[in-house]
Amino acid sequence: MFALMSFSQVSATTPLSDEHRILREKVNLFMGTANDYGQMAPGATVPFGMVQVCPDSDPRQHPGYDYEVPLISGISINRLSGVGGSGCGGNVSLMPDAKGKDIRILKATEYAEPGYYETFLSNGVQVSLTATHRMAVERYAFPSTVEPVLLLNPTSSFERVEGSSFSALSDRVIKGYVASRNTCGRGVYHLYYRLYADKPFVMETQKDGRIRLTFSSRQVEVRIAVSTGLENALDAFPETEVWKQDFSALRADAASQWYAILERVKVSGAPQVQPLFYTSLYRVFHSPFKVTDDKMDTYLGTDGKAHKAEDFDYYSSWSLWDTYRTKFPLITLFQPQRSQAIMASLAQLYITGKEDWSTPNECVPTVRTEHAIATLLDAYRKKVLTKDVLQKAYPGMVAEAKRLSLKSPDQCLEAASDFWALSELSKELGKQADYKKWKQRGEELFDSIWPREFMKIDANYTKMRGNGLYQGTRWQYRWGAPMFLDRMIALCGKDKLQKELNTFFDEQLYNQGNEPDIHVPFLFGRLGQPLRTGGVVQELMLDSITHRYGGNDAYKTPFVGHAFKNAPRGYCPEMDEDDGTMSAWFVFTSMGLYPLIVGEPVYELFSPVFDRIELQMDEAAKVKTVIRTAGRKDMRQPLRRVTWNGASLPNFQIKHAQLAKGGELVFWY
Repeated sequence: MFALMSFSQVSATTPLSDEHRILREKVNLFMGTANDYGQMAPGATVPFGMVQVCPDSDPRQHPGYDYEVPLISGISINRLSGVGGSGCGGNVSLMPDAKGKDIRILKATEYAEPGYYETFLSNGVQVSLTATHRMAVERYAFPSTVEPVLLLNPTSSFERVEGSSFSALSDRVIKGYVASRNTCGRGVYHLYYRLYADKPFVMETQKDGRIRLTFSSRQVEVRIAVSTGLENALDAFPETEVWKQDFSALRADAASQWYAILERVKVSGAPQVQPLFYTSLYRVFHSPFKVTDDKMDTYLGTDGKAHKAEDFDYYSSWSLWDTYRTKFPLITLFQPQRSQAIMASLAQLYITGKEDWSTPNECVPTVRTEHAIATLLDAYRKKVLTKDVLQKAYPGMVAEAKRLSLKSPDQCLEAASDFWALSELSKELGKQADYKKWKQRGEELFDSIWPREFMKIDANYTKMRGNGLYQGTRWQYRWGAPMFLDRMIALCGKDKLQKELNTFFDEQLYNQGNEPDIHVPFLFGRLGQPLRTGGVVQELMLDSITHRYGGNDAYKTPFVGHAFKNAPRGYCPEMDEDDGTMSAWFVFTSMGLYPLIVGEPVYELFSPVFDRIELQMDEAAKVKTVIRTAGRKDMRQPLRRVTWNGASLPNFQIKHAQLAKGGELVFWY
């Protein structure tokens, strides 16, 4: 771990197995938590949990926490990590001190592991945090020099608060409500919560609006449960359920949920890369949030109405503009059963109401939902979504396609990609007329925009945001619709396009710090240079490289360094982790396979980083896939061929269905 623990046993836990102890040391929750180098937080959470309880730095970074800013404003219960923008969450903040200011994290005491966070504060208060999927669990130990007071901020939020309320139900229980703006101020999520204390408190409202909770005991534990976006949902979560397990058991259970995911991938070789790999794997499974369960099965839909999750658990908190490229394909590969519920939840948005950004009626913090059509197509072709679900969502998809913006060249490329996805989905549903219509629409749009804006390279191609582009150059966006690569070849010629792709990387025109071109290294195979992919990818993953571009502008002085590091400044500057996007990219590339076109159930193959990878392909542990190298003496050694269960794969590609059935993928050198 990056940060060493100075006190280690706040609460006794079930002893870890040797395997789990090794995994724990390979997950660094502080990676990417400093400044603008990832925009993540080390808070306590469980896989797909609705809460991530963590201190909030003052001033805060996007997810509330900044490793390099020890001053805190309080400890809040929820956030979306790595999404960029202004972030969202930060609700129900508690400050363990009557003064409530100038309180700092003592960095030498700070420690975090999957499912748990702890630190001492500058006032001597000891903080220990864990979580369940809908409950923040906070333990405070006050020294004799500090009055045992928790200051509750009922209107805390990373964005603007639209409404709030609170009231005491007893001298141990508070109920409350916060409606807050979502990321970048778009839409509103609705948070109902109940705060339970294990000791009685005296409640007093201060002039600044915070609520002073004074305790007679110096050991205080607070548990904050959140609902499904509905006021009465918490009635199904009684206080007996809140206190059913002690802190130690909850911490151990949170850890076991994480290890159940992490241990499904076993890697050998490249020991220096393993912490990056497992930390990235950990980040992928933070969201979307699982909103419903067997106790709370009704949730707030995007139409503002209550909906019952009958056939599947409902998930929310989307950031699809980036995550559709890598994160959701990885969840589908690693957790197909869970992916069924996630994809059914995404399809449900087309029934209850969907916008490109979050709606006014969200049950949890969320961001954006573009490219959901491609995501659902991908899920269907990988057999984690049924035709019946798609049929119900289809009218909403058509309506969305009709309203896509075509104002800028990048929007046109993205719309053309969505039209392609809708045409392929129409074909899968047997809607031949729609298939032809949307196929033609996508091809015509691509043919109208790509030759004019992206084919004839000139000096302007290196300029960020030229001609209205959102976050990239023409060089970066010209590759943005890989499903139309055959049309690019027809326009430019294969040899010319191949040469230009090599120039793109040779001249450091690629931008690892943002997502529009993260798929581009994997185009080489389709242009007749499959062996170049592995070299480019390993440079991006492991070497010091030159970064000419930030998130929005070109650097005045190019950044030279590593894009991924096992440190708080774990990414290149301005590189958002984007809710698991870059983490999933790193996991895929470490394994030597990548989903180039979302909606096409095929992976491009190239040299993996590790010598051997064992994958448990389903939750039931019935299917295993082994990826290994043969004859490799050096990581940079040229790849000769790839085989699947002994048969050669001449195109350096493998189908998803093959991997899902299990077998052996061998890279020969």
